[in-house]
Amino acid sequence: MRVVPLFLAATFYAATAQANESAYTDRNLDACKTLAKEEEGESITMKCAGYGKAPVYFKEGDLRQSQAYGPISKDWLDGAFETFGPFNHTNAKIEWRLDGDGAPFATVVRWFVADPETTSDADTRYGQVLVVSTVATTDNPTSCVVGYVDALENKDANMLARQIADKEADGFTCGQDEPQWQGKRGNLAGEPMRTLPEAGQ
Repeated sequence: MRVVPLFLAATFYAATAQANESAYTDRNLDACKTLAKEEEGESITMKCAGYGKAPVYFKEGDLRQSQAYGPISKDWLDGAFETFGPFNHTNAKIEWRLDGDGAPFATVVRWFVADPETTSDADTRYGQVLVVSTVATTDNPTSCVVGYVDALENKDANMLARQIADKEADGFTCGQDEPQWQGKRGNLAGEPMRTLPEAGQ
């Protein structure tokens, strides 16, 4: 029988304990605080409970939605909007990727993207895209999309999204680095649309 030195065993278990994990929360718009709203009601910005001390910032305008996570700056809150060209809405369920210390560093959220070729409310088809985003910190108060996975075209979509989060979120520079699609991409995935403040703001 092979004997494993204690220091090697300790290193192995420490690495195992520090493996990234997921936690889940449900965004409840009825419980969110409204930060800004147009008189016509066409656009709204809300602050919602997230994971631990990391809030969720929800924005909607022209039947399109955007979300950011963590303590983002005012410039980022006012100026950032990442969504899709077609009408869309987000799922309430948020998957938070946690580092070895239990701190959230990325999120995975399912987006429902309308097919522009189907205009009837009864017959609208929707694509489904998993959107991976960074979580802001006090040192880096920006949150943005890191990557996309077409959930209808990839059987392992959730796994691919977690891989993007774990490999790309750390070190991703919002406003400078470009998010990428992973896996197969179908016709219903829609085209991303985003407006971001310049890097460093």
